[in-house]
Formats: sequence, structure tokens, C-alpha cells
Amino acid sequence: MSSTSQHNHPETSGTSYPLLNVEAMDPQLTTIQPGGGIIINLEMLWGRWRRFWLKTFRRGYVQKMQSSRKGDFNPCPHEVLDPRDLKYHENQGGYYWEAADDPFAYRSRLPFAREGLAELIVLSTLFFGGAALTAGLLLSFQASGLVAIFGWLLAFTLLLFGLEIVWFFRNPNRTIPAGEGVIVSPADGTFDTIEEIEHHEFIGGPAIEIGIFLSIFNVHINRMPVAGRIIKLAYKPGKCLNALRPESTRENERLEVYLQMPAPTNRPMLVQQITGAIARRIVCRIKPGDELEKGQQFGMIKLGSRTVIVFPREPGLEILTKPGDKLLAGSTILAKYTDAAESVTPMGKASNDDKEA
Repeated sequence: MSSTSQHNHPETSGTSYPLLNVEAMDPQLTTIQPGGGIIINLEMLWGRWRRFWLKTFRRGYVQKMQSSRKGDFNPCPHEVLDPRDLKYHENQGGYYWEAADDPFAYRSRLPFAREGLAELIVLSTLFFGGAALTAGLLLSFQASGLVAIFGWLLAFTLLLFGLEIVWFFRNPNRTIPAGEGVIVSPADGTFDTIEEIEHHEFIGGPAIEIGIFLSIFNVHINRMPVAGRIIKLAYKPGKCLNALRPESTRENERLEVYLQMPAPTNRPMLVQQITGAIARRIVCRIKPGDELEKGQQFGMIKLGSRTVIVFPREPGLEILTKPGDKLLAGSTILAKYTDAAESVTPMGKASNDDKEA
């Protein structure tokens, strides 16, 4: 970044960080899920049929939605008839609906990640349907012997996969700690690595890097570690190595979220969403210039993966967690700058939809 070399680190200068300019959107990020995938293609195909049906049979509904639509340009490569058409393009700006005018706003309040609702429906239908079909065939043909043994094992395995899909896409409420200078975990998972960096280009000085490993049993929704403005997003295609391997941080596909806390500190931070051997779909709903609250959801990584956070190493910084600790996104306090004026107190629960950007 052109502005990174201009940082004044408080440890050496005694001043706050300079205010950074918001950079343009990474041209690779034309959707909230840059890696594509089968499900997104199915949803796009379904969207074509849905728009045809709405324009043909529900013209009154289309007119009503157009009358309440806000924004001055279409960010999508297709028509926008209602908020469902914006799902994969909400990071592009343009058209939007107020929550009161959005008949699908309830989806953000469900106890499941809204970015994964399509996967949840499709995959759980396949697994639960397969389990039910297998059990039905076994009962209908009164299977016995090895056929019965392998058949019921298959049915039970499919049932377990279905339950894992439901468990994976859950979206529990979280209590967000209040207090200035408090950094909360951007992801659920295990505190895996910690590294001191003598000079980080974006931070502009010494930094701390913490890696978080997410297994397939963790909640995979990412949350803001602090309140701040999004300065830059950078998508980097790469491999899909096992997220437990140290080189996965450098070589795997990832999306980097550069952000800056508000005045007076203007501290810069970096959060990386990194794929794993199973997780191959990064979702990031935000765009440069967005201002988000601490603990607010901004995306997810679908299936096992890794999240990394980098923040300034300053006098008075306390690391309040250690390798091996289990972390909860938005709730677990990773670290705190002790020069902050406020004490750490519960700020209250953040609902599944939080405060949408």
C-alpha cells in the first residue's frame, strides 16, 4: 500500500497513527464469494427462473419492490427485482432496500449463517434424504445379512453428515465485550500460533500475529475484532493445504481485510480469511469504506479453515489469551491496550444479524 510507509508507531513517536485513505475495491472481488462454487452457480441459475416467474406472474410485487428500492445503480450482472438478487453482490454498493421494506430480512435473524443457507438446504436435503431413502429401501426389501449391516451403516453415516452440516452453519448469539482498546477474536477456533513481527508493512512498525485454527465443528462466521473502517480488501488465490500446516498461512487462498480503528488512536489492523483442505469458499460481505462495530459479522469461511489477525505491538499491550485456548468470535478478548480509558464490561448480546453494514 502506498500509505503504509507513513505510519508513526506510538512506541517511537508518541503520536497516534495517521488516518489512511480508503482504497478502491479489489477488481477480483466481483461477488462476496470470489472462489465461486457449485452452490453459487445453482443459485444464479435459480435466480434466472425466479426473475422470469416474478415478471410474468407477479408484476404487482415487482412494481412494489422497485418503488421501495434505494440506490443509484445496479451492482449486479442481472436485473434486480428484490433483495434476493443482491445476495452475492452486496459488496459492490448500489441498490439496496431498507430493512422495513425487505421481506427477506428475517433470514438474517435465523440461527444459521445467512451466507450458507443455500448450502444448508441443499446439503442437508441430500444427506438426510439419502439416509431416509436408504432406510426406506432396507425396510421395504427386508434386507438382512451383510446388505443390512452395510445399508444401516450407510444410513447412519449420511445422517451424521446431515447433522454436521446443520451444526456447521449455526449462528449463535454472542456477548460483545465493551471497552476501548479491547481486541476480540475474529473467529471461533483454537489459538494456534503467535508471532512477533519486527516491522509489518501495513501496521507500519512492530506487530503481533495470531493464528486461529477452525475445525469443521467450529462456527465459521467471522466478526470484527474492533470497531473501525475498512481501508482495503485484497483477494489472493492459492492452494488448499491443510489449515494445520504452518505454510497454509502463506500459500492458501485467502482474503485480507485491512481496517483502521477510529480516532484518537487510528490503529491499523489486518484480518486474513484463509481456506483449508476442506474449506474452499471464502465469503466477505463488506467493501472499502464500510464502518463496522466491534463483533459485527462480516463474512465466513465454509468448512475447516484458518483466520489470522495482525495488530500493533505497543507499550501497554496485554495478550490475554495463549496458544491452545478455545476462542469465540466476538466474545473472547484476545488482547487489550491498557492505556484505554474504559474498563472491560459486557456490551450486550449481538443478534445473528448484528448491526448490518
